[in-house]
Amino acid sequence: MASKESQPSTQSQPVNLASLPIPQLTSIKNQLAQELQHLTDSFTQLRAAQAKFRDCIKSIQQGIEKGGRTEGTPILVPLTPSLYVPGKLASTETVLVDIGTGFYVEKTPPAARQFYTSKVDEVGKSLKDLESIVQGKQGNLTVVDDVLRQKVLSESASPHNEEAKGGGGPG
Repeated sequence: MASKESQPSTQSQPVNLASLPIPQLTSIKNQLAQELQHLTDSFTQLRAAQAKFRDCIKSIQQGIEKGGRTEGTPILVPLTPSLYVPGKLASTETVLVDIGTGFYVEKTPPAARQFYTSKVDEVGKSLKDLESIVQGKQGNLTVVDDVLRQKVLSESASPHNEEAKGGGGPG
């Protein structure tokens, strides 16, 4: 029967990393590395989404507004990023806009361009926020890695230290 005192939320309390054992520091380092990888992947996905929205703006500008295309003009219709099928331009007055999760709305080319421009701006703000979070996590990972390296070096320099302390096993 192990008894533990009930503690308030420890998330907001700073932890002295130097007082933690090597296995716990290693665990924290691995957790931070996983979080950093996840955040980096999210950053990459947001960048890709922003590029897709910019491509949509470019397609509207070049294909409808400045392209001089008329109804019935042959075009290639993208089904996937790498698969296009031949089609004919049905209207130059309106375009279909993907508003997410498979829903499309009909908009005028200027309204569609404005929609995608606002999406580019929203994603840009999210990227800035995420970038600061990634930098913070990277800083935390560096600090934990430095403390871990120092502890490993100090323990390897004095191998009898652990025996003198009484084992200090995981706890």
